[in-house]
Amino acid sequence: MIEELHLFGIYMPAALVWASIAGLLAYWLRNLLQHIPHYELLWHPGVLELALFALLWWGLTLLADNFLPRAWVS
Repeated sequence: MIEELHLFGIYMPAALVWASIAGLLAYWLRNLLQHIPHYELLWHPGVLELALFALLWWGLTLLADNFLPRAWVS
C-alpha cells in the first residue's frame, strides 16, 4: 500500500488524496443520479451515496497501488 505521496515538495497521506478525489467524484455522480426519474423512490438515497463513495475510494486506492509509479511514493 502506498503510504504517502510526494506532491510539489509536500508529503501527503495517500488515503487523504484518494478520499478527496472519491468525494468529488461521488458528489458529481450524485448530481447525475438525482436527474434519474425514480431516484427519489429509493428508501435511503444517502446509503446509496455512501456506498458509491466507498466503492470509488476503494477503486482509486486499488488503481493507485497497481499503476502509480513508485517515484511518487516515499
